[in-house]
Amino acid sequence: MPTGVALRDAREQLFDAAERILLRDGPNALTSRAVTTEAGCAKGVLHRHFTDFDAFLTELVRDRTGRIDSEAAALCASAGSGSVAGNLTGALTALFESVAVAIIGLITARDELRARLRRDRPSGVPVLTEATAMIASYLTAERELGRIAADADIDTLALTLIGSGHLLFAGRETAPPKAADVRKVVTTVLAGVAREPQS
Repeated sequence: MPTGVALRDAREQLFDAAERILLRDGPNALTSRAVTTEAGCAKGVLHRHFTDFDAFLTELVRDRTGRIDSEAAALCASAGSGSVAGNLTGALTALFESVAVAIIGLITARDELRARLRRDRPSGVPVLTEATAMIASYLTAERELGRIAADADIDTLALTLIGSGHLLFAGRETAPPKAADVRKVVTTVLAGVAREPQS
C-alpha cells in the first residue's frame, strides 16, 4: 500500500499481521519491516501509531492477552453442562492452538518487551497468568456445583493444567496434539477431585 493511504483500523491490521507472522514463522521472524510488509502498508504506518517496535509488541501482547477474558466468560458459562474434562480439553486446545504459545515465545525472546510488561505486572507471565485465572474460575464454578470435590486445591489444579497444556503444545513442528492426548492430561490431573464420570 503506498505511503499516505489510510488504513482502516491500522492498529488491528498490524496486530493481525504480527499474529500471522508469529504463527507461521515464529518470534525471531517478527520485525517492524515484516509486520508492515505482511499488513501491506508503509513502514511509517507502524511508527505513526507506536513510539517504537517494542511499544508495538507490548500493545500486541496486551491486546491478545485481553482476549482471554471473553474465553474465560464462555468457559465459566459452560459450568454444569457437558463434562468438566470435555470443557477443559476444549478450553486448553482453543487457548494453545491460538497465538498464545507464540506470544509466550515472543516474551521469552525479547528482553525489552519483558521489561515493559513487568512495569504493569511485576510477576507472572502474560497469557499464562490470565489462562491460569480462567481455569481457576471455571474449576471454582464447577466446585460450587459439586462436580469438583469441595476440598480440591483449585489454584494447584489450574497451574498444573496450564503448565501441562503449554508443554503439550509448545515447540511442535508437526501437528498439534490430538484431543485425546489433551483429554488424557486433563483426566489425569482431575482424577482425585472429579465428581463425575471422566470418560
